[in-house]
Amino acid sequence: MTHKLCAARLARFAAASLVLLVSAAVAEDLEPRSYANTPVGINFVLVGYSEIDGSVTANPSVPLQDGKIKIKTVVFAFARSLDVWGRSGKFDIVVPRAELKGSALFAGEPRERDVTGLIDPRFRFSVNLYGAPALSLAEFADYRQDVIIGASLAITAPLGQYDSGRLVNLGNNRWSYKPELGISKRLGPVTLELAAATTFYTDNDDYLGHRTASQNPLYQVQGHVIYAFTNGVWVSLDSTYFAGGSTSIDGVGNHDFQENTRYGATLTLPVNRNNSLKLSASNGAYSRTGSEYDGFGIVWQYRFGGGL
Repeated sequence: MTHKLCAARLARFAAASLVLLVSAAVAEDLEPRSYANTPVGINFVLVGYSEIDGSVTANPSVPLQDGKIKIKTVVFAFARSLDVWGRSGKFDIVVPRAELKGSALFAGEPRERDVTGLIDPRFRFSVNLYGAPALSLAEFADYRQDVIIGASLAITAPLGQYDSGRLVNLGNNRWSYKPELGISKRLGPVTLELAAATTFYTDNDDYLGHRTASQNPLYQVQGHVIYAFTNGVWVSLDSTYFAGGSTSIDGVGNHDFQENTRYGATLTLPVNRNNSLKLSASNGAYSRTGSEYDGFGIVWQYRFGGGL
């Protein structure tokens, strides 16, 4: 392999391996390239910044009206690519810290909130079940993607800022579990992706005066069309639809079935073999109940280990 070809493969790896950071711990995240193959033994350190603006909180089921809320988030993350019985996999930890400011109407009454603290951290394990064998960096130079089928499980822990006397918080005081199944197909410079997931929630038994808040599962489908340029730059057009997530308080339903559609775009820029940047933006196309917001973010990623 020539030096020029090897450099081109490393550039494509730099963009392909970029791990997405959740901008504000909302369920309707857009995640292109979740199941791309990555050489085994690579470590990732990521720092990101995002802003979302609109009627949004860390819990999209909170029934706000006329919300004017801004959440500024700084995210720290670590990930490592794994060999899972001969299949490529990955484990990542995402820890967001945010500042929330804004006002909204709740039950016809104006409310204001200004709070800074941790959003519930997320732990995720993913494995590519088909089409993406575990490879060293040297072996990866000859890898060509066709069809990849992968699965993941994301767990969100109740470690974020939470005040039981407040309606709007950065944490949710409950666990959530999100299994997902995804498929990726490459057609020359274009990659098509489709993923389906369900998020399950435990109860929050300390909601506004020691009441119990429950939430039904939230179902999500997302799709991506990704174009790879020869210099290693990737551009993705992203969309997602999710429905469900109705809530109840002490067994009394809130009639807040969610149904939302969002779209966005992602641009990944490999700086060199160890560093890359990701820019992203998203907007709501339709919202029946839940979050209505615009968002953008930037992530810097540093890779090391595995022969880099």
